Amino acid sequence: MSIELRAPMPGKILQVLVNVGDKVNEDDEVIMLEAMKMENPIYAPAGGTVKEINVKANDSVETEQIMMVIE
Repeated sequence: MSIELRAPMPGKILQVLVNVGDKVNEDDEVIMLEAMKMENPIYAPAGGTVKEINVKANDSVETEQIMMVIE
């Protein structure tokens, strides 16, 4: 089952902390998002393997944009 990790708010990607194929655990920090001049860590909602990453550093994202897929 795939889990889509969506942006909780509009902002700018500061850093993607994992790569495609990496195994992650629930609550692992996977993306650092800057919004409202604050750094907001984005955590994996569930454990699994990173299947796709749809953002990179300096990308702007909108609320609910799919940033990553975990299987």
